[in-house]
Amino acid sequence: MAESLRLVLLAALAAAALTTGALLLAWWMEPVRRMKRALLKSLGVVPEAEALSPAEGRAAGLDFDGAQIAVLWNRGAMGLVYAFDEIEGGEVIVDGHVVARVRRGEARKSLDVMAPDAGQVVLRLMFADARHPEFELALWDATLPVQTGSPGEALRLGRRWLSHLEALLKG
Repeated sequence: MAESLRLVLLAALAAAALTTGALLLAWWMEPVRRMKRALLKSLGVVPEAEALSPAEGRAAGLDFDGAQIAVLWNRGAMGLVYAFDEIEGGEVIVDGHVVARVRRGEARKSLDVMAPDAGQVVLRLMFADARHPEFELALWDATLPVQTGSPGEALRLGRRWLSHLEALLKG
C-alpha cells in the first residue's frame, strides 16, 4: 500500500513538473516576449521606441544613444541594424493610402486623418540600402488572426514613429 501511494505521488510530482515546464516554455516563447528579446539582442540595449507585429513576426526598435535602428522579420530570426544616417524616411499607410510621410530633404506630410474603422495601418521605413530599401510593419491589420489594440492606437504609434524619424533626419 505504501509503495503504491509513493508511486502515485511520484507520478503526480512528475506531471506537475512537466506542466510547469511546459507553461514556462510557452511563456518564454510568447511572440511579444520573443520579439522584444530579439530587439534587445540586435540593438544591445532595450529600445527606446519599438513597434511590434507579433502576428506577422516583424518588429522595429530605435536606440537613440547608439544612433541605430533595428528591423526584424521571420519572428526575429532575421533582421538588419541601420545607423541613423542610413534612414531615408518613413510613411504611415492606411488601407493602401499614404496618410503621413517624413522623408530626408522633403517637408513632412502630417497625419491629419484618424481612421477609427481602418482595416490596415502600416508603418513603412525607408533606408539607403539597395538590397533592403524599405521595411513594412503592420501596426494594425484586421485580417491577421491575433490583434491587440485598435486602429486609433496604431495611428498614434505611427505618428510617434514619424516624429522620431523627423527629429533624426533634422539632427
